[in-house]
Amino acid sequence: MAASSRAQVLRLYRALLRESQRFSAYNYRTYAIRRIRDAFRENKNIADPGKIEELLNKAKANLEVIQRQV
Repeated sequence: MAASSRAQVLRLYRALLRESQRFSAYNYRTYAIRRIRDAFRENKNIADPGKIEELLNKAKANLEVIQRQV
């Protein structure tokens, strides 16, 4: 994975976790954090640039959803 791609993934991961911390309900907050961590761990060994781009776009869409709900 290219360095810029890795930095972009880490930035997105931190942003997702940060936004998830803003849920007022404990259950929503812990569920969101657990799902984010599990998804990133599950996909950490993917090397295909096309698949990485697809997952990044999906994560960005999820970030927008979290931002709207918080």
